[in-house]
Amino acid sequence: MSLKSSNKTDVNTTELVITIDAASFEAAVENEYKRQKKNIQIKGFRKGHVSRKLAEREFGEGVFYEGAINALIGPEIDAAVKETKLELVDRPSVEVTSIDKENGVELKAVCVTKPEIEISDYLGIKAPKEVKAITDEDIDKQIEIIRKKNARIVSVDDRPAQLNDEVILDFEGFFGDEAFEGGKGEDHPLRLGSGQFIPGFEDQIVGHSINDEFDVNVTFPADYQMTDYAGKEAVFKCKLKSISYEELPEINDDLVKDATEFDTVDEYRADIRAKLEDAAVKQADSAFENAILQALIDKVDAPIPNCMFEQRIDTLMRQFEQQLAQQGMDIKLYYQYTGMDEDSFRDTYRERAVNEVKLRLALEKIAQLENIEVSEEEINNGLAEIAASNNVDIEIAKRFIPVAEYTEDLRVQKAVELVKEKAVVDNSAPAEEKSEENTEEKSEENAE
Repeated sequence: MSLKSSNKTDVNTTELVITIDAASFEAAVENEYKRQKKNIQIKGFRKGHVSRKLAEREFGEGVFYEGAINALIGPEIDAAVKETKLELVDRPSVEVTSIDKENGVELKAVCVTKPEIEISDYLGIKAPKEVKAITDEDIDKQIEIIRKKNARIVSVDDRPAQLNDEVILDFEGFFGDEAFEGGKGEDHPLRLGSGQFIPGFEDQIVGHSINDEFDVNVTFPADYQMTDYAGKEAVFKCKLKSISYEELPEINDDLVKDATEFDTVDEYRADIRAKLEDAAVKQADSAFENAILQALIDKVDAPIPNCMFEQRIDTLMRQFEQQLAQQGMDIKLYYQYTGMDEDSFRDTYRERAVNEVKLRLALEKIAQLENIEVSEEEINNGLAEIAASNNVDIEIAKRFIPVAEYTEDLRVQKAVELVKEKAVVDNSAPAEEKSEENTEEKSEENAE
């Protein structure tokens, strides 16, 4: 192989011209002939016993060229990339520009390269961090949970239905005089005010008593999911069969003793407060970290090859498909349920993929600028943890985990920790900015 030229033709694009000498090409053609020989058949000759010269005369001189070149391309491109020290982010587009026995082969490879990222002011990033103050109301909401868990259902027969009652009813829906599909229910439970039915339905049940038969007049919303029903007026003929309500117990020491591990209401409230305060601290830490990482993403404005975003989307989709498989569902069934196709589903991941690629590039650059290194001990300890969590020997883990990639992941993680350590809490930002939550996709785990 001879690298004839290397020219940067565009941002993140380099064109390599590679020549393969006649002798190397001839050897590759001979190997391709030998590989195909057992399947070559010409009239008058036994299958597998046709000479190369005869095969070339029968099928054309270039009959083995394609296979020979395909066998050469991979190693030749790899050698050229290594020589030029290019870092590729996609498979090169290769074109054979000339080929003959006397002069060998010339290839043109268009290579998409990893973008050069410039990043500064990444240490000392300022972001808001406010820990939510826990109020008595917050604690009361948690206590309400055990009241609901211990609630008693009380049947009603001496008054009409009210909002928040649980009713059982029969109903059938009509457009004019014609019943419509999906509009019938028998012994259907419904909590009035839950919004389970279309707007206006539940309100018209309020005030009716057991055994009442009545009409409910509604109009389907204009954006109703069943487009044939959207915007139509309908009448539901209903019969109310039962009414009940949820009676919540009084919160006292007896309830707390029966329903929790505590003996008194005060002890239980103190425990709730401690847990809520701990959760508030963790939430503030997470929001602070996400704000820092978003700041890094915003610092990346270099042109990035689109293939990097598409590759990240591919990875995210594979992960989602694996999750679906664990639930006994495949992606095609998911598309049917959601009314999406592959293209529209890919678009749902696009913003996340862009952020994750930018964050990864930023962190890799920071690791380079800060001369962050990973020791052999750190690599082995990390691989040992992965092996233990999967109940396999560490040597087996090493065979399945590319150590170079894993090492880079550890360097990136160290870069994250450095940026977090040097970040500065600044609560002077406007309240509306501080209240904006960053998504989990901006975490360092997704950047890896």
